[in-house]
Amino acid sequence: MCSKHLGQHFLINKSVAQREIEYAQICSDDIVLEIGPGRGVLTLLLAEQAKQVISIELDKRLVDYLNNIVPDNVLIYHADAVKFDFDTIPSFSRVVSNLPYQISSPITFKLLDLNFKKAVLIYQKEFADRMVASPGDSVYSRLSVGVYFKALCSIVETIPPSCFHPRPLVDSAMVELIPRDRPPFTVEDEGFFFEVVRLLFNHRRKKIRTILSKQYRISTDEILFGDSRVETLSPEQIGMISESVYRLIH
Repeated sequence: MCSKHLGQHFLINKSVAQREIEYAQICSDDIVLEIGPGRGVLTLLLAEQAKQVISIELDKRLVDYLNNIVPDNVLIYHADAVKFDFDTIPSFSRVVSNLPYQISSPITFKLLDLNFKKAVLIYQKEFADRMVASPGDSVYSRLSVGVYFKALCSIVETIPPSCFHPRPLVDSAMVELIPRDRPPFTVEDEGFFFEVVRLLFNHRRKKIRTILSKQYRISTDEILFGDSRVETLSPEQIGMISESVYRLIH
């Protein structure tokens, strides 16, 4: 039973799964969301600690397998987590998952729009490095800015390929995400801010003034940090640019 074609490498190391739960600080009244339960190593441990576990699995064979081994406090949904409507399930307080690599980006952005206390997630190490990257880092990206705006993020440990089956070709990383009570800086229109972030990183080698003057038909003299490139700017500075452009065109 293997979901390598779905980008999933099953966690087989119980001690890693146990540490994941410890980082998540699961309590007996928590409802926990798990995405990509695989063969249930993490699922079964979560069920021992939490009030309820809600697991979403795309592979029907794994859904059938899990339904035969999980206790009554585990709900298994056969669904694509990226397309799944989370409003249709009970509210959850924690997210603990070994995420399928192929959905790391869309599911992370989707989770960051949801309301929960804490997430502990396993990603490919390269992806996790992008999540916590700072301005000037070679892997600083739209993901880095988006995660910073929405949550406090840290890598808590690196996990070798031997902890998974089939073995990935690279290291993985366990990441802690704690949603912010409020953003680190204010933007008038969050949707527009993320539009600007996406636009700038899509043209990261070009100067800010070149990108924005063409896109929004505004004078280059009115664009903040116009001679800079986005990879050198902090999320706060990108926010200032977004606010300035927003006011110019509205």
